[in-house]
Amino acid sequence: MKPSVNRRLSNRAMAFVLAGGRGSRLKELTDKRAKPAVYFGGKARIIDFALSNALNSGIRKMAIATQYKAHSLIRHCQRGWNFFRAERNEYLDILPASQRVTEDMWYRGTADAVMQNIDIIDSYDIDYIIVLAGDHIYKMDYEIMLRQHVEAGADVTVGCLTVPRMEATAFGVMHVDESHRITQFLEKPKDPPAIPGDPDHALASMGIYVFDWNFLRALLTDDANDINSSHDFGHDLIPHVVKNGKAVAHLFSQSCVTSGLETEPYWRDVGTIDAFWRANVDLTDFTPELDIYDNSWPIWTYSEITPPAKFIHDEKDRRGNAVSSLISGGCIVSGSEVRNSLLFTGVRTHSYSSLEYVVALPYSQVNRKADLKNCVLDRGVDIPAGLVVGQDPEEDAKWFRRSDNGIVLITQDMLDARAAKLG
Repeated sequence: MKPSVNRRLSNRAMAFVLAGGRGSRLKELTDKRAKPAVYFGGKARIIDFALSNALNSGIRKMAIATQYKAHSLIRHCQRGWNFFRAERNEYLDILPASQRVTEDMWYRGTADAVMQNIDIIDSYDIDYIIVLAGDHIYKMDYEIMLRQHVEAGADVTVGCLTVPRMEATAFGVMHVDESHRITQFLEKPKDPPAIPGDPDHALASMGIYVFDWNFLRALLTDDANDINSSHDFGHDLIPHVVKNGKAVAHLFSQSCVTSGLETEPYWRDVGTIDAFWRANVDLTDFTPELDIYDNSWPIWTYSEITPPAKFIHDEKDRRGNAVSSLISGGCIVSGSEVRNSLLFTGVRTHSYSSLEYVVALPYSQVNRKADLKNCVLDRGVDIPAGLVVGQDPEEDAKWFRRSDNGIVLITQDMLDARAAKLG
């Protein structure tokens, strides 16, 4: 059945956000929080992008499956996403792994996370379900993907990125025909198949799937009884539908939301320290690739009540200033220089300190005469006076987490260990 021109399919859909993973490649940034709860862009969390896309697309029924160290994520959602009204058939449910099947069974995979909550999803009275990863940065109108799914009569529609062909070796890759029907799904292939008519590019899975709920419900039930399954969408369910049903690829470029400033569809997996630092620092560009100032597609989040940012002291070598930087509410830049950096809520920088290409998470403090370059500061760290980072690679690696590309992650535990060692 083709959708009515005047009927928004999002009204009959729900978003199921998979947010249970640690994101171990972010190292110590996920010691205390799951990857979807990691801060991004000055005031938001990574999960806010998937949730905001759903909300802006017209979806008013959402569920978030959590597992690893979920408290920070749950608290954020309770504070920032508590405006849904049940009397208007709006819901946002948080679904921690809670031994719903047996006392020793947590979520065994992405598909199992949905399977264990079938009764809750049934109560939403929906026709379609969009399964989303909660750990990517992008803006996308899911209504467009829903409409393609229904018009194509697909069993599953898979969101796909167009990437250089040999870069697709790190993704699940779609082999499609001329009508974008998926004929083969390959997990991290050494020789990715090209897009028909475009030999230099391949289609990589975004981890976004649209299903008719009745179809997925039956599929999940069968998968749960398969002892050989890993109960994962990418490894098990999608290849099964490709082989036995109708799977269709949806091109991200068709539903990517832009303000007119972005020149290309923007999607980032900020799953490494380097990628996380790069994506945040890129926001300080004169014309960033991602427009977070677009009020027509806002990124909703928990907004703390904070005073405006403040810049103080105006003396030679002791002037509070920031250039090509994003400075959030509650920050005080006191007699220090900030360049090409992003300061989250409540960061304090003290006299004679210097920050260049620094991503400082909320309530971190940089004391006098510290000199920081190419750093990520974890929430609440207290940088000691005179600390120099970003000039001596061996010294940086001795005390902190330094990536192969020279980005230094600093946590309070690292600083405490350094202080104890130095006496």
